[in-house]
Amino acid sequence: MKLFFQIVCGPLCTSNPLTTVEWYLVFTSLCIVLSQLPNLNSIAGLSLVGAVTAITYSTMVWVLSVSQQRPQKLSYEPLSMPSFSASVFSVLNALGIVAFAFRGHNLALEIQATMPSTFKHPAHVPMWRGAKVAYFFIALCLFPVAIGGFWAYGNLMPSGGILNALYGFHSHDIPRGLLAMTFLLVVFNCLSSFQIYSMPVFDSFEAGYTSRTNRPCSIWVRSGFRVFYGFVNFFIGVALPFLSSLAGLLGGLTLPVTFAYPCFMWVLIKKPTKYSFNWYFNWILGWLGIAFSLAFSIGGVWSMVNSGLKLKFFKPS
Repeated sequence: MKLFFQIVCGPLCTSNPLTTVEWYLVFTSLCIVLSQLPNLNSIAGLSLVGAVTAITYSTMVWVLSVSQQRPQKLSYEPLSMPSFSASVFSVLNALGIVAFAFRGHNLALEIQATMPSTFKHPAHVPMWRGAKVAYFFIALCLFPVAIGGFWAYGNLMPSGGILNALYGFHSHDIPRGLLAMTFLLVVFNCLSSFQIYSMPVFDSFEAGYTSRTNRPCSIWVRSGFRVFYGFVNFFIGVALPFLSSLAGLLGGLTLPVTFAYPCFMWVLIKKPTKYSFNWYFNWILGWLGIAFSLAFSIGGVWSMVNSGLKLKFFKPS
């Protein structure tokens, strides 16, 4: 949002720009307004907007990056590490960051929460088909961004990612309207994503209130829960701006939610024949997930120790 504002206003709005905390507050306020929708079924249109904007801005980002002249002094050589073990730990930390990006997606599938299911027409068949289609589009977004971004920026890629690289290297080469549209689509996508990830939390709040008071959740109570949750997120974002540097460690710690626990749960629920193919297959996959979790967590801890963790509370950059 900050970069979008800078692009749209240009040199006319540099006298008194909003601080980072103020931009956090603007985003939180927009999220709270949109979060007043009661359930996942009611945000289907918002979810569609999020999906379309994700595909569009991902495509625009890598196409714009690849179509421009590459920066000088660009290199594709791997980063030099002092030892082989340092290289291994760096790779594990990077994989932990990737795992953090996909944390728990299998537990919060929107199609799972919105699709009716009966014994005659169980939802798992179309749900599995929907999951495959969804991840096809996710791959369609992420792989071109990764490949095109590396080709366009190489070792000059800033820590903020390809969006910061696009603004930093090509803000004067790309038409302002096109660049502003790219950043605005990112904002729309983040606003819709916030609603989908937050809705299970809202449901938990309302279920707890209903079970304790034995009465339905009024619109004022529901709105209060959403305002409270939005500002809790705002407080965490402002108070702990260094959380992104923990991404590798958090990815390793949360990896079992996606890659281990479902396998163990399947064995306990389905109870396949002991020592059968399915029994071995799920136990092996589950323990592999645990092993990867430990390896990625170690890589994350090594990265923190090696690069140093700067704990700057209440100082978002």
